[in-house]
Amino acid sequence: MGTPELPSLSRRGFCLCCVGGAFAATTGWLTPRQAFAEARGLVSLIKDSAATSPITTYKLRNNISVLEGSGGNIAVLTGPDGKLLVDAGIGVSRPQLTKALAELGKEPIAHLINTHWHFDHADGNEWLQAAGAKIIAHENTRKHLSVVQRVEDWDYNFLALPASAVPAQVFAKEHDLKVNGASIAMRYYGPAHTDGDISVMFTEANVLHAGDTYWNGIYPFIDYSTGGSINGMITASDANLAAANNDTIVIPGHGKPVSNKAELQAFRDMLVAIRDNVGNLKKQGKSRDEIVAAKPTAAFDANFGQFLVDPGYFTRLVYEGV
Repeated sequence: MGTPELPSLSRRGFCLCCVGGAFAATTGWLTPRQAFAEARGLVSLIKDSAATSPITTYKLRNNISVLEGSGGNIAVLTGPDGKLLVDAGIGVSRPQLTKALAELGKEPIAHLINTHWHFDHADGNEWLQAAGAKIIAHENTRKHLSVVQRVEDWDYNFLALPASAVPAQVFAKEHDLKVNGASIAMRYYGPAHTDGDISVMFTEANVLHAGDTYWNGIYPFIDYSTGGSINGMITASDANLAAANNDTIVIPGHGKPVSNKAELQAFRDMLVAIRDNVGNLKKQGKSRDEIVAAKPTAAFDANFGQFLVDPGYFTRLVYEGV
């Protein structure tokens, strides 16, 4: 399989289900079926890739930037109270992330928010905590990071993080923080991509980090092993849309890292249409393989199905939840 043509999507920063430019350069592209059939090896390869992948910085507004290239997209707020990060990326990216953070200012690292527990968003917790970050997350995120956690779809068991790297401050529904003159509102979605997803809104800047409840321009992974669901993803999308206006900068967990309400709406509409298509076929008594063969995602594949969460795999994920 040749490299797919993706003029609107970066090939960095899609760790989790997608590999990124460095992995492609060193190992060649896998087909979607090969990638997910080799999920155990893929997690290790993603970590190997993150060790050398470059970090790209996008400056937004009100001293907020987003870093792309180490797992999920990382938001950074700078100022006299120290740097605040939303998500930690993959630990082996520390040299590149350290350089990128230094280029944003001399302030020390003071705060870290985990949007959920997955390794490409929380694997960097250990070094960031050692550098001075106080870690905040939903209580379910701490629960998953504190034990060996299995993801069935990847056939992979993730080890517990060291106690120091587990979020020390957790909340159940919502938490507000004032840092560097910015009001930061954290809100629990309920089960969505996992059962611990939160949104992070920088209120004055009107910048929303949606974590992995939003994948910009690609089909998302849904982690049923830790409480995710297709209906929860739609509910989270509705919450994101309600929090946004036409001037909101939306940071997705994966995909093009600077997005907006219109693209978020398109993502939500795609989820609803495919959920309904798959659900209707399932009600007709169609098997999972028959539904995959019916191509219920066809109307959206050109825009969302060109990466490693391919149409067939996404159909199977939706089938599991309808």
